[in-house]
Amino acid sequence: MASFLVPFKLIFFLIFVFFHAFSSSSSITSMEAETLLKWKASLDNTTQTFLSSLWVGSSHCNWVGITCNNAGSVTNLSLAEYDLRLRGTLHHLNFLSLPNLIRLHLRNNSLYGPIPSHIGNLSKLIFLDLSYNNFSGHIPSEICLLRSLQLISLIANKISGPIPQEIGNLSTISNIYFYGNYLSGPIPASIGRLHNLYRLDLNSNRLNGFIPKQVGTLRSLYMLDLSGNSLTGPIPASIGNLSNLVYLFLYGNHLSGSIPNEIGGLKSLFMIQFSKNNLGGVIPNSIGNLTKLFSVMLDTNAISGSIPREIGMLKSLNFLLLADNSISSPIPTSIGNLTNLTTLSLSQNMFFGLIPKEVGMLKSLSQLDLSNNTFSGQIPTSIGNLSSLSEVFLGENSLSGPIPPIYNNLTNLQLSNNHLTGTLPENLCLGGVLTRLAVINNNLSGPIPSSLRNCKSLIRVRVDGNRLTGNISEVFGIYPHLNYASLSDNNFYGELSPNWGKCHNLTSLRLSNNNISGKIPFELGHATQLQELDLSSNHLVDEIPMELGALKMMTRLLLSGNQFSGKIPSEIGLLSNLEQLNLASNNLRGPIPDDLG
Repeated sequence: MASFLVPFKLIFFLIFVFFHAFSSSSSITSMEAETLLKWKASLDNTTQTFLSSLWVGSSHCNWVGITCNNAGSVTNLSLAEYDLRLRGTLHHLNFLSLPNLIRLHLRNNSLYGPIPSHIGNLSKLIFLDLSYNNFSGHIPSEICLLRSLQLISLIANKISGPIPQEIGNLSTISNIYFYGNYLSGPIPASIGRLHNLYRLDLNSNRLNGFIPKQVGTLRSLYMLDLSGNSLTGPIPASIGNLSNLVYLFLYGNHLSGSIPNEIGGLKSLFMIQFSKNNLGGVIPNSIGNLTKLFSVMLDTNAISGSIPREIGMLKSLNFLLLADNSISSPIPTSIGNLTNLTTLSLSQNMFFGLIPKEVGMLKSLSQLDLSNNTFSGQIPTSIGNLSSLSEVFLGENSLSGPIPPIYNNLTNLQLSNNHLTGTLPENLCLGGVLTRLAVINNNLSGPIPSSLRNCKSLIRVRVDGNRLTGNISEVFGIYPHLNYASLSDNNFYGELSPNWGKCHNLTSLRLSNNNISGKIPFELGHATQLQELDLSSNHLVDEIPMELGALKMMTRLLLSGNQFSGKIPSEIGLLSNLEQLNLASNNLRGPIPDDLG
């Protein structure tokens, strides 16, 4: 009999445990449903209506955005990407009543207010994304109690204050995205304890102080973005330990000192962006070790010295931006090895010597900017070999000799303020895509090439300050997109073409100091966007056409030093935006229109 009672007691016990567990589970699921409905009721009316359309049925596990485990307990609350339709706070969302929540995803809504401290009760949370809302206040230190957390994203909110020191307790975290907030104070040194960290994005905040040397212990780091802050001091040498780092963004801070030589240890590095800091010293030779580099952006710093010849080892490089520094050296010939380079920007430095012919080996080059340096000698003819070249900036140097034949795909050619001679290349706009041409203040002579007359793509042309010749009525055509044309201080002759009136986007036409004769064509009054017309110091005759009074946007009308006769047309007085009018040194007579007084 006794032996019969033992299994009976065991069965009774198991039944008791089962019903207790069932009752407990049922109690949790009931509590969770009540919690979600209570939160919904706290949101604004429109949001409540919207959620009522998603949360249909008696079982909350079947509601849109809710996922449950086998026991019917909520593991996933995901109401992201609903076009900013959720509006309200998290204050009435009782996280303590969601004990099994693994994923909280509320990205891209209109939630506001502080992140509540009781979020720290979500002990099983792995994924937390509150990005692209209007959350404010500080990051609660209780968020650092989430010891299972692998991702936290607070991108593009209005969160202020410091990053909690306790962040070093998130031992399982692999992704931290705090981009685009108002976070201030230093980066906590405790961040060095996050050995699983893969991405750290603190871009566009108000962080200050030094980059902690403890960053160098984050051996798993793939991306480090500290750009757009107010960080000071040097780049820590310990950063060279991050052998798995692929993206390193530190631009837009106040970092100083030299780029550490240890950076050569970042063998996996793909992009390096240190632009807009106060970095000095020289570019370390060890940069040649970074053979996977795709982009090097060191522009707008105070870097000096030379470009190390080891730069030629970066065969995968597509972008090399060193503009606005104090580099003073020739360009190393090893640069010709960079056959994948698409952008080479070295402007606003103190480079000198010849432009190496090896530049012509950069077969992928699209943009070449060597402006504002002291390069001398001739533009190498090898540049004409670059079939992908679309933009060339060589202005503000001491270049001499002729402009070599330029490839047909150019959209932008800037050669101003050099000592160039000879003629403009005949094939200048043969491809029909040139939009901007500037050759100001050189010693160019000869005619405008015929390809330029038919260049319908032109937006801006500046050839002033040369010795160019040709009949002005024949060398320029109709340009539907042209908004600026400066042809002053040349030797153009002939009469103005009525076609200028068909350039309906033209805002500035400057033709002063030439040998232009004849009348101003009345059709010029059809160029209704014109704000500046400078025809001074020519040989124009007859009356000033009254049609110029239709140019209501005109601010500068300069017609001095010609042979105009007759009266000043009263219509000129209707130009209400006119700031400068010069009619001196003509043969005009009669009264000045009252409206000009």
